[in-house]
Amino acid sequence: MPQTTQSGLRRFVRNKRLNAALSWLFVGFLVAVAIGSVVANDDLVWGGFAAIVAILTVVPAIAFREPQAMLPWEVVALASFPLVARVLVTGQTIGGLTFTGRVSTYLAVAAVALIIAVELDVFTPVRMNHSFAVFFVVIATMAAAGVWAVVQWLSDLYLGTRLLLNGRPEDVVETALMWDFVAATVAGLAAGLLFEYYFRRRADSRQRIPAEVVEAAETVEPDGGESP
Repeated sequence: MPQTTQSGLRRFVRNKRLNAALSWLFVGFLVAVAIGSVVANDDLVWGGFAAIVAILTVVPAIAFREPQAMLPWEVVALASFPLVARVLVTGQTIGGLTFTGRVSTYLAVAAVALIIAVELDVFTPVRMNHSFAVFFVVIATMAAAGVWAVVQWLSDLYLGTRLLLNGRPEDVVETALMWDFVAATVAGLAAGLLFEYYFRRRADSRQRIPAEVVEAAETVEPDGGESP
């Protein structure tokens, strides 16, 4: 009986149509958040982040012209979580830990790195060994954190926001920014371990997309040209 239940759950998780439907549902949520952030809250920075995540998520479906060529829905859910947390959890205390917008930022940049890593692993001929897979996600997270810091700085300069330049002394801002990078790196390490030990080893990500897409990903670049 347990084996039957496990097999049924595994078939449920690997269901291609269900995976695609759930992924597209989260994409719709991301688009709604992007529009709502810009129109209702005048928050161009986080609205832009939601739009970028939505675009990254649908890249495989567009590149392969196959609606079911979607990331595992868990990846998209994890990428959506920082936006939900920012709206519903920020400022709340859970288990003695007060969640802030900065926590959402760490999760956000790690989620972007995780999306890129899974897309490379599932939809391209790129293959990474175990240690490099974790290292790649950590480095990608650090890079995303750097880009995010630049985006916030430019937003403060030209859009009048107060994300970094909010009246604090310059040395305080720099120290806080360095700690943000440290926290983002820790989040990246967690995302890297999640990528390696769940999405690569247990989640069977390739079994959730059509066989022809898997075959094309093995031999052909998404732009249609033969891989060398």
